[in-house]
Amino acid sequence: MEEGLSSLKQFALPVGKLASWIAAVAMMFGGVVPYIPQYRDIKRTQNAEGFSIYVCLVLLVANILRILFWFGRYFEPPLLLQSIIMIITMLVMLKLCTAVRVASELTTRRRAFTDFDLQYFWLWSRFIDYIQCVLAFTVVAAYITYLLIDSSLFVETLGFFAVFTEAMLGTPQLYRNYENKSTEGMRTNTGSPSGSPTIMSRAVNVSITMVLMWASGDTFKTAYFILNQAPFQFWICGLLQVCVDITILFQAYYYDRYPQKPSSHTVPSTSTKAL
Repeated sequence: MEEGLSSLKQFALPVGKLASWIAAVAMMFGGVVPYIPQYRDIKRTQNAEGFSIYVCLVLLVANILRILFWFGRYFEPPLLLQSIIMIITMLVMLKLCTAVRVASELTTRRRAFTDFDLQYFWLWSRFIDYIQCVLAFTVVAAYITYLLIDSSLFVETLGFFAVFTEAMLGTPQLYRNYENKSTEGMRTNTGSPSGSPTIMSRAVNVSITMVLMWASGDTFKTAYFILNQAPFQFWICGLLQVCVDITILFQAYYYDRYPQKPSSHTVPSTSTKAL
């Protein structure tokens, strides 16, 4: 009997290590999976109107702050590597979207980061301008972190903002659905008739397929945070992400089953991130 239990333990140990390794790999690369079909679709169609580059902005800021948080409070290496991989992925998406958008623009006027024109913030004509902005933000944030690294209040606040920023990624879509009393914009891509940057065109518009991928990924990620005893900021904001994803899916079901008349002040939806 004891020999059987010993053999079972010897078998369970490598299986447990293998499962832990698979979970770590999934944690590192799972976040970029939803962007692979979008990258291929943009490259195939040479049309980037269905993807919001403001998603890249949100995830770049969130993951840069998360890396800085690691210097103040150590957490699992797979979570650190996940941030590095996501930053690389967002830069790759930005490079493709910028090249496609500039090639299709009728205007010859080029916009640059050094113009410091807020109207065209994050709508620059060259990929190098996005790199300059990301580097400037990183240097400033890193310097502030260096000065205040001994303050536990600052470090914990930094960690909260890092994961909270990412957790809020789906809220623009959630609010837009509520305002429009519909999720139609999640299924169609109307584009921007004027081509000018507006508040509505800067909102994140996602497809139901993308939200399903987000929900499954966020659920796994939150479970990973809790089981691996990640800092509390991670699993609290992970739970918030899951709640936002589920609420958007509920909106899709509710507004499809019970169509409602949109409010009179609703602005027509402009899709900027549809799969």
